[in-house]
Amino acid sequence: MLTGMIGILAEMTNSNSTGIDRRTLLKGAAAATLGAASLGAASYWLGGVSRVSRSLGKKVIVIGIDGMDPRLTSSMMREGLLPNLAKMSSQGGFSDLATSCPPQSPVAWANFINGAGPGSHGIFDFIHRHPHEQCQPFYSAAETVAGQGGLEIGEHQLQLDFWPFLHKPAETILRRQGTPFWDYLDEAGIPSTFYDIPANYPPSPSKHGHHRCLSGMGTPDMLGSYGTYQYFGEDGPQKTVDEAGGKRSKLRFIGDTANCKLTGPENGFLKTPVPIVIDFQVHRDRSANCVVVEIQGTKILLKPGQWSHWTRLDFPLTGPSFVPTKHVSGICRFYLLEGDPNFRLYVSPINIDPSAPAVRLSEPTEFVQDVSKELGLFSTTGFQEDHKARTNGIFRDEEYLRQASFVLEERLALLEYAIKNYDDGLLFFYFSSSDLQSHMFWWNSDERHPTRSAPEAQKFFSHIKALYQKLDAVIGDLHDRYGSRATVMVMSDHGFANFGRQFNLNSWLRDNGYLNPHECTSIMDDVDWSSTTAYGLGINGLYLNLKGRERDGIVEPGAQEDALKDELATRLMAVQDVDGQSVIRGVYRSDKVYTGNATELAPDLIIGYRRGYRASWETCLGGLTPAVLLDNDSAWSADHCADALEVPGLLCCNQTIRSKNPSLIDLAPSILEDFGLKTPSSMTGRSIFST
Repeated sequence: MLTGMIGILAEMTNSNSTGIDRRTLLKGAAAATLGAASLGAASYWLGGVSRVSRSLGKKVIVIGIDGMDPRLTSSMMREGLLPNLAKMSSQGGFSDLATSCPPQSPVAWANFINGAGPGSHGIFDFIHRHPHEQCQPFYSAAETVAGQGGLEIGEHQLQLDFWPFLHKPAETILRRQGTPFWDYLDEAGIPSTFYDIPANYPPSPSKHGHHRCLSGMGTPDMLGSYGTYQYFGEDGPQKTVDEAGGKRSKLRFIGDTANCKLTGPENGFLKTPVPIVIDFQVHRDRSANCVVVEIQGTKILLKPGQWSHWTRLDFPLTGPSFVPTKHVSGICRFYLLEGDPNFRLYVSPINIDPSAPAVRLSEPTEFVQDVSKELGLFSTTGFQEDHKARTNGIFRDEEYLRQASFVLEERLALLEYAIKNYDDGLLFFYFSSSDLQSHMFWWNSDERHPTRSAPEAQKFFSHIKALYQKLDAVIGDLHDRYGSRATVMVMSDHGFANFGRQFNLNSWLRDNGYLNPHECTSIMDDVDWSSTTAYGLGINGLYLNLKGRERDGIVEPGAQEDALKDELATRLMAVQDVDGQSVIRGVYRSDKVYTGNATELAPDLIIGYRRGYRASWETCLGGLTPAVLLDNDSAWSADHCADALEVPGLLCCNQTIRSKNPSLIDLAPSILEDFGLKTPSSMTGRSIFST
């Protein structure tokens, strides 16, 4: 049940669904439209100073490169491998950038957005819980609230929000609190455009009309998850199996044709919603070693190792006979992994169609459609690199690398669009490649890799270095275009570290008497709350079973609460691995490190792991394992959900960085100051341009 609730949280667990109600995705969806070609390759990144704006307005360009590591960047700069970052550094400055506590992406990017810490925006982990439901989890940055009421007609249920019915449809709500810094620019009449900013789905509105954005991390696919691929193979299971991040089905040829079913979104007009299924056929030509995929009138020719362009799919939403059938549009890509002797076909997650979005993806609503008119179809899910296909063995390393390269190509095409349509004000552009490729390919030591030989580990780590060089070239092009007339910042939200060992917090709590009974296997199923004083949920969070807050709380607030926090912190700091290595660098009390009025859902303690360690896969959603410390056996071999001091981000700017210890929370006030605006009282950061 849990894996069907939380989603593919890319930097956290092996669970599958976001918790975003699929019916919400489809309620009130508009009819699908036709047309739009798919994106091409990296040739979209054309460069050329002729595209530089002639506007005399103030210009600030921020390039957010998720997970770009300051240690690796610095060493490559010294080796002359990143000449453009080195040039910018010599003009302005280069520095570590203090990240969030904990250094998880939704927390970190929300720090950047608010210019203040988690106490201001209320995001503390990928996973939050409702205390009154005794640790039932949901995605921290957005939550779907169930609808109320409905008109039942046969097998259908309609939610009508007008009088006299006044039903309340389900909706997905952005849970990030506080004021995003672009609101201050908006109020001052300064234009800002954000491409794929994380922790902003659904996108926050622009009150004065000077702000535009495309949603990034947190945006679901058409199934309401953060990315569900579908696999069809002759080696598939007899019945379709849901696995973390995907669906696996058996494909059977009768002669040279196989009939398949592609699972789409649920029809939310039904009282008991069921997925809309599209039939498609695969025709195989063994002699030519190719196949034709035939789906909804489109024929796609593929050879082994070949990807299709984006393909538009139509999903009809049927209601009662007197209600016209609605249509929603999704897009996907097909990839033929193998043709013979074992046919294997991968279908990407079904993305929301940017040319006819079923839900709001941008601010203003039509912005994403404007982009699609010029670029054609492109990915819209928040997590675009399909790491789950690699983790589950659908992709090999080279195949994941190629798919991730397609994501970068699309992002570069989008960047070219962004530059072409930029005059002045603030331009923010986000790259995910350095994060989701590093999770799979980072390994900067001679220690044993979880899944690869030493030569293979170094081979794939070299791809990370090559990626840094590609991004350096992009930065160089931007700096050549705008360096003399704009403030240009390059920043990352955190760095990276090897992930070789897992720590199961709940198992440790069990072994030390804080979580009972000793036979417990999951805090969701068989914990005894009457004798449990603490539990772990999410990647870095530890919660007390506090009386008056948790549904079945037993720890008395006040003196007992404080004593238990201190006791747990002391004992956790003393944890050692079998070789005597310290596992945990810091344990932080949230009431000491967070300030603000959005701390209601904060964990009581934040666990800061040392480099090489991270919360175990099982513990993130409350699972327990016999051993407390285990080897990481996943292709996901690097991470950053450690102590914030272990994995700082980076900052490079063509203007002088005067702050000695810049932090993520300092960038928003710095941008405002560069536009001549004062730092608002809602922010705790300080300008990096001031001493």
